[in-house]
Amino acid sequence: MITWKEERMIDASIERVWDLFKSDNLQTIMPKVEEHRLIEGENGKNGAKYLQRYREGKRVETYTVIEEGYVNESAYKRKQWKFELGNAFEIKLSYSFFQEGGRTRFLYEGENRGINFVGRAMLKLGSDKNQMKVVNEFLDRVSEEAVKRHS
Repeated sequence: MITWKEERMIDASIERVWDLFKSDNLQTIMPKVEEHRLIEGENGKNGAKYLQRYREGKRVETYTVIEEGYVNESAYKRKQWKFELGNAFEIKLSYSFFQEGGRTRFLYEGENRGINFVGRAMLKLGSDKNQMKVVNEFLDRVSEEAVKRHS
């Protein structure tokens, strides 16, 4: 299992950062996500389900993302998702936002767990350094897009 917990201060309001995580804007910060649409439940409610298509090279994975946590308050916002990828991994992601003056503290937490032999083997063969590079690139992209929209 791989876990991470990283944060970044972003020079933009919490609303600007939060806006990037709406379904219509998600591709801005997750360019490999080709589709993200509600298929069951109500947007922003626990238990809501979304169909997501993710492209990795020529391969497209389709899976269901479940909203496991959602908070939308003025100074604190959070989305928590869970999904299975390729019948090999269970992934849990949490995006938390804290308003601190005119800036936003963004906390990104996640867990990637192999759910079968193939998934566990692939995680053992993977590099922690590479995983953290992906996490930090995501944090950079969110920060850059929020600041760009703020300007």
